[in-house]
Amino acid sequence: MHRFIQFNDERIDSFLFMEMADLAKTLSKNGEMSLKYGPFSYLDPKNEVVYVSHFWDHRDKRDETYGLKSDVYLRTIGNLGHTEMKTVERYLRAIDRSPVKRFAKQLFVIGEEVRLEEICKSERPGTKASFSVRRRIYRQFFDAQLKVNLTKSVFTDALFNQLFLLLHAQSPLEEATAISDEIDLMMPFLQRQLSLLYETKSTSDVVKVCMEMVEVCEDVLKKDMLNEYFHLPEDVYADEADQTFDDLKRRDPLVNEDVLEEESTGEEEIMDEEFRTWHRESEEKGESFLQFDLDQGSSSDLMGEGVREGEDGDQAMAMVQGTSKQTDREIYETPKAVDQEHEERGMGDHPYGKENRYAEAVFLAPDVPSSEDKAAYGVNKAAVFTYKKKLQKMIEKTLEHKRIQPRTDLHFGRLNKKLLRLLTDDVPRLFYKKHDPSTELDAVFSLLVDCSGSMFDKMEETKLGITLFHESLKGVRVPHEVVGFWEDTNAATSHSQPNYLKPVLEFQSSLKPSSGPEIMQLQPEEDNRDGFAIRLMTDRILQRGEKQKFLLVFSDGEPAAMDYEQNGIVDTHEAVLDARKKGIEVINVFLASGEIDEGQRKTIQNIYGNYSILVSDVSELPDVLFPLLRKLLISSI
Repeated sequence: MHRFIQFNDERIDSFLFMEMADLAKTLSKNGEMSLKYGPFSYLDPKNEVVYVSHFWDHRDKRDETYGLKSDVYLRTIGNLGHTEMKTVERYLRAIDRSPVKRFAKQLFVIGEEVRLEEICKSERPGTKASFSVRRRIYRQFFDAQLKVNLTKSVFTDALFNQLFLLLHAQSPLEEATAISDEIDLMMPFLQRQLSLLYETKSTSDVVKVCMEMVEVCEDVLKKDMLNEYFHLPEDVYADEADQTFDDLKRRDPLVNEDVLEEESTGEEEIMDEEFRTWHRESEEKGESFLQFDLDQGSSSDLMGEGVREGEDGDQAMAMVQGTSKQTDREIYETPKAVDQEHEERGMGDHPYGKENRYAEAVFLAPDVPSSEDKAAYGVNKAAVFTYKKKLQKMIEKTLEHKRIQPRTDLHFGRLNKKLLRLLTDDVPRLFYKKHDPSTELDAVFSLLVDCSGSMFDKMEETKLGITLFHESLKGVRVPHEVVGFWEDTNAATSHSQPNYLKPVLEFQSSLKPSSGPEIMQLQPEEDNRDGFAIRLMTDRILQRGEKQKFLLVFSDGEPAAMDYEQNGIVDTHEAVLDARKKGIEVINVFLASGEIDEGQRKTIQNIYGNYSILVSDVSELPDVLFPLLRKLLISSI
């Protein structure tokens, strides 16, 4: 059983999600390509997102995996490499006013996917198994939908279901189900058109076939489709650079298209009547000034050519000229401006990961320990006393000691290999002496503590474990730091996510005899953005000169923050891999307050691999940590 992410009332297998995310990046050859779950599967090339569908949820594990893979194949190998975006845009414009627009959009999707499926299987024969499962499940689904829609007399949906079944027929002799007299009459034509989809070589060919089918269906179908089985996002294919000024203007059709007659040259009767713009419906202020929604009236060519000279009264309608300057009010700051600000700060390449591009690190100074903190720490210190020496001995046995340079240029000792000084020096110093290894260990530890709300029932046990590590490391004179982290939920917005890091113990103060009570300041707070915190700590620990560097992450392995739900586990896993590539040994420590849930165990293993310590009691820490450190030491030799 894997740990599941809760998203829009759907439970997502975290390990499977990471697998699909890696597959999307690999096939797209783009490390920035991200994966998201949604109601429908499609590609968003502008934002570099591959959407996979919830359609595959709640199925057999093998079918779910193959179904999700087929989504990824179609979006990365297919849409990204072989779909002509401009052609799709033109098709969307052509069907914009069609009475069966929803039908036309979904017809194109299944037609294009037939072409892309063959390309995927040709370029990567290993995808055949996934597409075989995809066809089988979709056929079962649309067969059931056809019966439902026929029973409900939803004929357009039934027609689409029938077309899908015929397009993916297992036999050329498969016959169409009767729907209605009008639809049945045009079915032979539609079937011939469907067969042409297997001969298409480009997106343009698919569009041509679909347009011919849509034109015929417009004359027969009385209503558009009720359901949406496949999604063709219009905003993804719209090219803003190609839009003219007329495209940007509002052009909603009027109820009637009659045109006013030309203005009379005679005298007009003038009605002096007051027009009030305030009424009960508009008592509350809106964001617009004298804005009207007009869908009735007559088209007019008044003011179509000439330009009226400005008057003094025009200022009330904001028709003025002058210089502009930046406002000092934050309310006018747009997301685009925020993006530009981040670019200017050097964050354009997302140094802390794409999922953390709007995360902001805020380091807090530790508080002076109170008398209650000192008393509580004394209790914890006494509780771990029996395990402290055991952990100290284990650390001394596994970690390397610092090396001291030998003393050279002596008159006696071991003979140096450099004997040239016999000829060049009057009193040559040709000997050296080795020094015993230093008693100090050549290592540094950083203890990163998850202070999110999900740790509220584990925080006391976690602080007990941190106390054990602190006292043991202090006893063997290994510098270390203890840093708590959390994200401010209330202050987080889509373009600003403050993340607080509180170093309650710093490297320079960790070895002081009185240090320790500061640990008791750690408390469960709000959200946790683990990947961002791990990357920040990686930068801090890399500044240290010790040979062996360790990052211990005390966390329950469940990242949760704004816009971080789906990709949090993947981002944290990537942060861990990045730290390990830079020579930092990353270990997760999960101190549960009771029996460890199997789902949590799997989630942690998905992120940290085999380098994780999961214990339900602090007394188990030394025995579990000893073989893990030995394994790390052997692997680094």
